[in-house]
Amino acid sequence: MEIVIASKNKGKIEEIKRYNKDIKKIEWLTYKNLKGMPDIKEIGDSFLDNAIIKAEAVLKFSGKSALADDSGLIVDALDGKPGIYSSRYAGPDATDKDNRDKLLGELKEIKDFFKRTARFICSMIYWGAEEGLIFKTEGVCEGRISFEEKGYGGFGYDPIFIPEGFDRTMAQLSRDEKNKISHRGRALADFFDFIVKL
Repeated sequence: MEIVIASKNKGKIEEIKRYNKDIKKIEWLTYKNLKGMPDIKEIGDSFLDNAIIKAEAVLKFSGKSALADDSGLIVDALDGKPGIYSSRYAGPDATDKDNRDKLLGELKEIKDFFKRTARFICSMIYWGAEEGLIFKTEGVCEGRISFEEKGYGGFGYDPIFIPEGFDRTMAQLSRDEKNKISHRGRALADFFDFIVKL
């Protein structure tokens, strides 16, 4: 079965494609296979809304089933920001480093590590070309924001996010460690449980 990954984020695409290579029934397609796939404006009010917008746009463009997710970082001390604006927190053309620098700057007065609580959230859906929206789930990873960047793995906010139960940032974890505890890893586990029964 062909499934389009409804994203142009290279880090996200790689995480999804390598999560469970043992499932041979899926042929993953990306924007590289579908020339001219448009950029999708994330104008929803929630992670789930944005995931649905992405899936519908991909289906309309390609006629193929889509796996879509929207994810981001929720920081309690910032009243839930950056939230759905995580990927563009420092502006529409911001790099991952720009976003991390802005976040660390906004938390600089919070010296107590235990008050720097945060969580990654991933809303994921599968939109079948024939069936419509037939699967949705949400993965959550609790943790705290570090005082400085550490590690070179992952992407996004990984170098400043320390998952609960660890003394390393997400960017310092191995791929296997991250897949087991990350918000996207947990959502993907639910998705693969679903897809093998489909």
